Amino acid sequence: MDPKDHQPLDGFDQLLRPHMERLYRLAWRLCGNKSEAEDLFQDVLTKIYVRLDDLADISEPATWLCRVMYNHFVDDRRKYSRQRMVIVSEAALPEQSVESLAGSDSPSDNAERADRLLRLGDALAQLSDEHHEVIQFHDIEGYKLKEIQEITGDPVGTVKSRLHRARARLREILANDGTFF
Repeated sequence: MDPKDHQPLDGFDQLLRPHMERLYRLAWRLCGNKSEAEDLFQDVLTKIYVRLDDLADISEPATWLCRVMYNHFVDDRRKYSRQRMVIVSEAALPEQSVESLAGSDSPSDNAERADRLLRLGDALAQLSDEHHEVIQFHDIEGYKLKEIQEITGDPVGTVKSRLHRARARLREILANDGTFF
């Protein structure tokens, strides 16, 4: 095999390596299970590979990559519109359980914290898809409003109002549950 055949793969790897973990985590959150997340992740990498030159010219590749993944996810969901979009909570990430998030305080403090995390996950599940999505992107993953706008295609004002309403609804659900954070 000619050594020149490996050059595109090397460039692809070099451009994508810093973004792989975040990109997979987004796929996992959007899909809600490992097999669908892996399929989405692989589909997006295949799409991106043919656009390697575009990726090399982009100043903020992380946002562009997330936008490609989000669009691919939405397109797939539209094809199968009878299925409800599910975004998983932080506690359901692969190889990470609520118990592993408990901390290093006393056992009773750890149990209380794990219980609160479970109740927060239940409250997040009660939010609408749009509200759950904006909470996931902003408050859990740490995306900035501008990045969320670029990923979802929604105006920043819409993202801000959804975030405000999502947080208000989350507070309401948790207050009714008796959970205080």
